[in-house]
Formats: sequence, structure tokens, C-alpha cells
Amino acid sequence: MRKAVSLPMLGGCLIFLALVSIMYQSTSAYLFGKWGQDDFTYSYFIPLVVAYLVWEKREELSCEPACRSWAGLLPALLGILFYWMGELGGEFTIMFISLWFISVGALWSILGWRKLRVIAFPVFLVLTMVPPPAVIYGNLTLQLKLMSSQIGVFMLQVCGLSAYREGNVIDVGFTRLQVVDACSGLRYFFPLIVLAILLAYFFKGAVWKKIIIFLSAIPVSIVTNSMRIASVGILYQFMGPAAAEGFFHDFSGWFIFMISLGILLLEMALLKRIFPERIGNERQDAVREAATESSSPEACRYSGLFRLVSPQFLIILLLMVTSAAAAQGVSNRERTPMQKPFSAFPDAIGSWTARKQNLEKMYLDALELNDYLLADFRNSRGEVVNCYVAFNDYQSKGKASHSPASCMPGSGWELKEPDRISVVDGSGRTITINRAMMVMGNDRRLTYYWFDQRGRILTDLYQIKFFNFVDSVVLNRTDGALIRLITPLAENETTVTADARLKEFFKQFNPALKQFLPNGAKHDSAS
Repeated sequence: MRKAVSLPMLGGCLIFLALVSIMYQSTSAYLFGKWGQDDFTYSYFIPLVVAYLVWEKREELSCEPACRSWAGLLPALLGILFYWMGELGGEFTIMFISLWFISVGALWSILGWRKLRVIAFPVFLVLTMVPPPAVIYGNLTLQLKLMSSQIGVFMLQVCGLSAYREGNVIDVGFTRLQVVDACSGLRYFFPLIVLAILLAYFFKGAVWKKIIIFLSAIPVSIVTNSMRIASVGILYQFMGPAAAEGFFHDFSGWFIFMISLGILLLEMALLKRIFPERIGNERQDAVREAATESSSPEACRYSGLFRLVSPQFLIILLLMVTSAAAAQGVSNRERTPMQKPFSAFPDAIGSWTARKQNLEKMYLDALELNDYLLADFRNSRGEVVNCYVAFNDYQSKGKASHSPASCMPGSGWELKEPDRISVVDGSGRTITINRAMMVMGNDRRLTYYWFDQRGRILTDLYQIKFFNFVDSVVLNRTDGALIRLITPLAENETTVTADARLKEFFKQFNPALKQFLPNGAKHDSAS
């Protein structure tokens, strides 16, 4: 009897895993690559934790009946929809979510709701191994750096040191400390959040206490990271640069993480002591009685044979086979070339003269551009506008337009006064673009940037992902370009003057650019 059950179970698992490996090959490679980064190394332990949590529930799981459920098709269908959104829109995070929904649907259709409910927590915990999208990750890094810097400066001032902040740079008189990405606290922010989730799960108490434990991990992480930054400022006067690098830098991060964990454990103890549980044994007895009832032969009678070859699961496998086959054709979609290469871009536009530059190979390899334009344009008054256009003949997962809002903060720039404005080019065309002030110390630069996606002008990455999905289906095209203009401001120059300079350049530049980018589809190009 066991052999009759184990063979279809094994066969179903192997088919499901084979389809997952085909559909999510590039996604898995991307995921493991992300896990290798310092901020996400904790993810290697999540599968082990999930396996332990499921194993811990083995007795309760075996006592619940396994009943086939058509309801499992709902998350599976949603997962297939997310799969195509991620595949055509070029977003890895959506691909991870799609795999999670398909897996939940498969478990639901095989085990039924009662068994799935028993392992609901470890199933949801799987999501913590997925890195956030780049735009969220970049913004979170920036905000954590700024908050940690602000609180760190306050702590230094409390300790009697003269300290003030410019963006993510802290001046303590005898030196200037830059709070780079490695000091943002993300390296132990995410692990602490996961630990807080686990601590709240194992905590024996009311739900509101569990919520407090989880939510408190966020301010605890920020404050303790600020303590780390302040300690570097204090010790720098005694240890010099060694206080901010090498062994001490890594050790201080580990030490602060342990302090954060200790604070959460202390918080749990205080919650138990100050707000003791007043629930009697009646509820526990009822739970034990229900568990005993469900473990009776009558309740377990339906955990019968061939659950993995149920019609619900076969439908899910069929959907996966169809999607895997169709995705092979999508991966060979037609690429859309430029009308002319950027090497032929004119050296002069109106009163502006270009000095073209080349990107370093390391950036070209990382960005995977098909063509680009990088040049400093100078007018007769000596004013400069830096122009950067990055073109992809198709966009897919891991190869898409990058937003300056995500990239510039990682280079030390702080984006201030972000806004969207309407500008008019020389042909009378009005478009809406992004505007922001870049600040690093005393260096100020005004930037305009936008995304030309098949003639449609977009202003953020979420729009790009959505219209990549739509145009991939409707037009069989996902080509697109990022256009970024930057002009430096003199010491006493106002933003009004800089805006006028960029708008003057844009009037002459945009019509010329249109002669190089692929022709757009027939739609309204204004965002």
C-alpha cells in the first residue's frame, strides 16, 4: 500500500520540480546571486528554518485529513498570471511571488485547507528569502542611511562632540565620516526582522504582544545602527581610520546585532512580566480535545491514496507545462534596433557643442546596454549639460532601464526636491519628466530624467514594468531608453537659472534624439 502511495507522490514531485527548474531557471540564478551579497546572506538559512518548522508540525500535520481541494486552483492561476507579468514585464520579484502562489496552490490542491493551515506560518516565511525589488531596496537603503546619520549625530552631540550632518556625511571636526551603503544597517536590518517574526511566532502570548515584538524590530535596528555610527565617531579620535574599516567595522556590526537581539528578548520578558496572560486552561484543554478528535481514525480516513495525481494537481501541472512551452517562444522575441547608432549623434546641437565620452567596461558589463550616448554639451557662455542616454533593444528580467533615483544615492548623492514637471521641445511637443536636485556636500547639480519606452514617455519603474508587460503582448516589443540630463550649479547660482538652462538644452536636444531611437507605436506619448 505504501508503495502505491509513494510512487505517484514521487512522480508528481519530480514533474513539479522539473517544471519549476525550467520556468524559473534565470530567476533561481538571480536569487542565488542575490543571496551571495552581504545584505542577504541570511537567506541561506531560511529554507532550513522552514524545514524545521514543518518538521515540528509533523504530528499535528499527520492528524489532519488530506482532502483534495479545487480551491487550490485559485492561487495557482494567480501564480500563472504573475509568472507572465514577471516574464513579459521583466521583474524578478514578481517571478518569485508567482512561484510562491503556484506552490501554495499545489499544496492546497493536494493536502487540502486543513493541512495547509497547519503549516501556514512556514509557508509564509518562505517569502522572507526573496530580496525586495531594486527600487524599494535603493530607497530603503537611502532612508536608513539618512535616519541613522541623523540619530548618530544627535548621539555624538549628547556625548559632547561637535558634529553636524550634510546628507549622509557626518563632520565631527577632526574628520568627515561618510555613511555608505555598508553602514546603512540593512546588513542586519533584514535578519533582525526575520528573527523578530520567529520570536513573535514562538512567543506564548496575545496577538497584540506578537505584533509589538515584530514592529519594535524596526526602530531597534535603526537606533542600534545609529549607536554603531556614533561609536565610530567617538573612537575615530583614538584609533583613526581603523575604527571605520576592517575587523573593527565587521565586529561592531555583529556586536550591535547581538545587542538588538538582546533588546528583543528583554522586550519579550517584560511583556510576559508586566502583562501576564490571564487565559485559563479551558481553552488549552479545548485545543487538545480538538486535536485528539481530528487524530481519530474517522477524521484521518480521507488522507487516502494518489493525492498527488488528483485532477486539481494535474490541471496545475498542465498550466505549468503550457506556460513553460510558451515562455520559450517569448524568450526569442524580436529585438528592435535603433534608427541610427549613437556614434553618429551630431557633435553640435544649436549653440551646444558636444564632448563625447566612453563608459568604463565594468559599467557596460553590468548595464548590458545595446547602445549609449554619454557627452558633455557646452554652450558659448561656458555652461555645461551632461547628457546620458542608455538604450536596450529589448528588456527582460535583469536587463531593463535603471532609475537614477535608485542608482545615484548609492554613489553618495542625495536627491532633494524630487518633482515632475512639463517641458516643451523644439517641435512643440510637451512631455512630463522627473526633476530633482542632486546634493553631495557643497556640490549641487540639477537633473532631469525620463524613460522613452517605444514612444511613450514614462517617469517611474513601476510604469515601465506595466507597459513592458502590455507592449510585449500587444506590440511584441520591449525596447526602451533612459534619458538623463545634469547641469552643475555655481556656488551662488539659483535653481531658476539651472532650470532655464536645462529647458533650453532640452528644446534642441529632444528632436535630435528622436532621429535615433526606434519609432514609437501609435499611442499618447505623454505620461
